[in-house]
Amino acid sequence: MPYLTADIRPQVNGIIKKRLFQEGAMIRSGQVLYQIDPAVYQASLAQAKANLDSAEAVIPSLRAKADRYRDLLPVHAVNQQDYDDTLGALRQAEATVEADKAAVESARINLAYTPITSPISGRIGKSSVTVGGLVSSFQTTTLATVQQIDPVYVDVVQANADLLRLRKRLENGQLKAAGARANKVKLYLEDGSLYPIEGTLDFRDVTVDTATGSVVLRMTFKNPKQVLLPGMYVRAVVEEGVKQDALLAPQQAVTRDPKGLPFAWVIGKDGKASRHMLQIDRAIGNQWLVSGGLTSADQLVMEGGDRLRDGMQVRAVPYKAITGIASMPQPAAGK
Repeated sequence: MPYLTADIRPQVNGIIKKRLFQEGAMIRSGQVLYQIDPAVYQASLAQAKANLDSAEAVIPSLRAKADRYRDLLPVHAVNQQDYDDTLGALRQAEATVEADKAAVESARINLAYTPITSPISGRIGKSSVTVGGLVSSFQTTTLATVQQIDPVYVDVVQANADLLRLRKRLENGQLKAAGARANKVKLYLEDGSLYPIEGTLDFRDVTVDTATGSVVLRMTFKNPKQVLLPGMYVRAVVEEGVKQDALLAPQQAVTRDPKGLPFAWVIGKDGKASRHMLQIDRAIGNQWLVSGGLTSADQLVMEGGDRLRDGMQVRAVPYKAITGIASMPQPAAGK
């Protein structure tokens, strides 16, 4: 998902006079995207300024009159009521000036909203309005959307059961913490290719989804060439623990008995086949992470296992090398 997203909406009413961007282009922060016809707002500002000037023009006369009445009040040249009326008129005029100043500022703000700008830098999508279209302040329909996708957020889900299993294994020493590699993330794209830039794990959500039993992990990746786009399907690999003596067995070499328990055929040094029941942790690519039942020296049967029996003497031929456990022999027919 985008690092930043801004929905562009008008803050004043009016007719769109100009559209000043190319759809799909890169936009910089503060760039003018649309111009609303400013004529009405220019007139409102001019009227507000005129009202302010008119209100301010009354102040000197009333202030001077109030000062004279105050000096004449002790000698009873004016009565108290006249002085009070003049002082009240002065304060009312001063309040009118303050209100007119606020009206001028409001008119200036409305005029400043007629050019609609982008609050962020990023790539802009399609426009929902054309020149001549009528828009209204704070309408629900966005005029366009600007998205910053360098860097970019990647949200993935992790089963809470896997998270608990990982913590338990780190605590009992089955796994070692990744150390300097902790929170580093690799990303695989939809076509299976590896994204060339490593990302970082920012945080895990604190809430488990009750429907799926999973938590959301948020990661950040630099995206200078904009390969990663909002809505893209990706697969993330987070290195949080390391198992030094882990064994990987090709899934092709592992089958299951009628009870669903996994096993593999192993060729011993004497050339005889034996069935090894396995303890499987989880799948890693096209291989199984085996936690019990095999050693690194074992040779697995990749093909022909359906013709084997325990103790059968077989002639093994090398199988094409696969990343995993030792060399993988293939049995031939035997008695």
